[in-house]
This record gives sequence, structure tokens and C-alpha cells, in this order.
Amino acid sequence: MTRKLFGTDGIRGTANREPVTAETVLKLAMAAGAHFRRGDHRHGVVIGKDTRLSGYMLEPALTAGFIAMGMDVTLVGPLPTPAIALLTRSMRADLGVVISASHNPFEDNGIKLFGPDGYKLSDAAEAEIERRMAEPATLAKPAELGRARRLDDAQGRYIEVVKSTFPKGMRLDGLKVVVDCAHGAAYKVAPIVLWELGAEIVQVGVQPDGFNINRGCGAVSPAAMQQAVREAGADFGIALDGDADRVIAADELGEILDGDQLMALVARSWRDAGRLRGGAVISTVMSNLGLERYLDTLGLPLIRTPVGDRYVVERMRELGCNVGGEQSGHIILSDYTTTGDGLIAALQALSVIMQSGRPASEAGRPFQPLPQLLKNVRTASVGAALDAPAVQKAIRDGEKRLGARGRLLIRKSGTEPVIRIMAEGEDAALVGKVVESIAEALGGPAQ
Repeated sequence: MTRKLFGTDGIRGTANREPVTAETVLKLAMAAGAHFRRGDHRHGVVIGKDTRLSGYMLEPALTAGFIAMGMDVTLVGPLPTPAIALLTRSMRADLGVVISASHNPFEDNGIKLFGPDGYKLSDAAEAEIERRMAEPATLAKPAELGRARRLDDAQGRYIEVVKSTFPKGMRLDGLKVVVDCAHGAAYKVAPIVLWELGAEIVQVGVQPDGFNINRGCGAVSPAAMQQAVREAGADFGIALDGDADRVIAADELGEILDGDQLMALVARSWRDAGRLRGGAVISTVMSNLGLERYLDTLGLPLIRTPVGDRYVVERMRELGCNVGGEQSGHIILSDYTTTGDGLIAALQALSVIMQSGRPASEAGRPFQPLPQLLKNVRTASVGAALDAPAVQKAIRDGEKRLGARGRLLIRKSGTEPVIRIMAEGEDAALVGKVVESIAEALGGPAQ
């Protein structure tokens, strides 16, 4: 069965518009509850969210749906997505739910589902839940309705887990670190983790008001973090996105260290320490050719997947690898997490830099990336636009111009009505011309 509601990272859209309405997520909760209600034990669900205004609408709708199916609900409030995955496993829950649209603006929201093992659901499981949504639900008997409660110490549990991943005996004393929480889910926990490890912290994006999540800050807009690093004379900068499952870092000069650089740092360190499993690093088709070439010098292949951290995780599990992620900053270190965790990834990279004894500008950039350009073209009809003869010709011409020393990738966004154009090669000017020609053929301005 083909999924219609679920995209590359759960269900996402404009809040209070289909499919992100109270009515639809109520049906989603009942269908997911039916799917996971197995056995005679008392069934449980953990629900967390980010700081969007619409979370106040979606949280009670989900709660009502699960309770109607006889499932107990534990509400934890604003917490990073990886914290919900962790709590789902540690609390022996049947299901974990995150109310978040990740890096999108406040107008959007979405639902991510985690199974009892703490991993995101497979395509097949999501398709089955969609099928159940179209059928009448078998509701619990009055005496078997679920209950709801709030877990007061959820933040503390997550904070302790994150700190435990930092090398024993190492502290951040003497380091000044900028942390940009995007006015999102990590606005409380991330600064506490860094402070308790000894860092002097400069906080950005820690005053959520329901509307300002990801606005001009965070991993998708790291300029605020970069500026704070320069102005404060900080040693390192960390920018998380709205649900804190991705991170973009900066060195002491305020220069960006993206997910590719962070993966390279950790992979090399873990290989040298005999910790790297699976003999490879897993990433998506978006990762820079420079990363692939660098890993090759270490004797490590880069195995690529479709875009989406869930596909990276699936491949990691299949091959037994423990380092993977995306250039955008979703870093999965499966020794610690079942999904991307921006804070844990930042701490691991920072520990490697500290152990080198060199500043982040020297130690934090193990390879030189090839010129790469990503542009988005918004269009009302993604499929029709891509199939247009003029667009197909522009794509063929671009591939020919880049040749064997470059790459061209055209893909539909899984979360927005957008076509993403990515090109890379050794000639930056040529890369730019290829991207602009395809954007022009699509009939929309590249963003």
C-alpha cells in the first residue's frame, strides 16, 4: 500500500490544515493505537513536542485518541526528538510520538512515530496505520480507557543520558561555547548539559513564544550562532534545529562545520580507537564528494541512501554500522541513540577536537569539500514540473557538463511542494550555471 499522509519524516504540513488537524491526528492516534495494541499488558504511549503554538492543539487530540483505544499516555512537554525515542524504550512503552515539524517555520507542524524499540517506523508500518485510519476504530470498553499523566523528571533523565556519552574524566572547563536552540525543543536541556560539563555558555534562541521557532536562528539559519561565536570570542558554536535532532557547528572563527565534517571527525576517531563498527559510514546522496574521497583514504567506504535519516538508520542496522548521518546535521551514533541527536553529535565532535589539542578551525575540518550548490524551486505541481521536456533536457545537459568528476541530484522534497536541485564538482562556476539552468527550466526562482 502506498503512503499518502506519511513523508520522509512522518506527517507534516500547515497546522490546522489537512492533514495536520485535530480531527486527523485523533484518527491517527486511534489507528496507531490499534496497530500497537498487542498482548495483555497495559499499553503505553510517550508524547513529546517542540514549542510551536499548534502543539497545544495536537497534543490533546493525540491524547484523546490513544486513551480511547485503552492506552495510557505519558506527556513530557517540550523535549528533543531523540529524548522521546530514548524514553519510549526506557519506559517500555508501545509507542513514542513527537509533535514537531523539525526545521520548518512555526506555521507548520507534524507527527513522528517511534516503535517500542525506539526506532522510527518502517514504510510498511506507516502504510498499515494509514489503512487503519480509513476504517472504523474498535474503541476500548469504558472500564478499559487509558489514563494520562505528566512525567516531571523527563528533562533530567535525558540530560543525564546525554552527559554520560561524553568521555569519562573529560570536562569542558575553560571552553566558551555558543549554543543556539532555535527557540525549540532543546531550549532548556542543551544549555544545562553544557553548563554541567563545565563550559562557559552563551545562549541563543532560548526564549520560545510559540511563533519564533527556527526564525532566523538554529541549524537552518546558523548565521546568528556564527555571529555570537565571533562576538563572544567563543571556542565552539552549536546550532540545533527546532526538535534538536540535527546540529550545525562552528569553529572559533565562526566558520561552519556541517554534518559531513562532523561525521568525518567521529568516524576517524572511532576507527583509530577500534570503536567503528561495520567498516563503513552511512550517509545520503546529499553528502559531499569530498567526504567520500576522504573516507576512502581511511579505507572506509561511504554508503549512500535516499534522503532521510530513517533510511540512514535502516542501512546502519542492516550492515551493523554505528556512524551515519546527513550533511544537514542529522548524525546517528548508534552506540548511544536510535535516531539523530544534535546535542550528542556535537559533544562527540567536540571531544575529538579537544583531544587533538588544536583549535576547532584546525582540527574540526578533516577534508576540503568540493564546491556544492543546493537550490530549491517551489512549484504547485512537482511531478508535472519534473516531467516537462525542457526540464529533462536541462538535467541531461547538466549531467553532461559536470561529467564523471561531478554529481547532479534532482529530487522532490518529502515535506514541502519543492524540487531540490543539488550539483557539485571541481569547478564552482560550472556548478552554479548547471543549477541555475535547471531552476530556470522549472520556471521558478531558485532559493
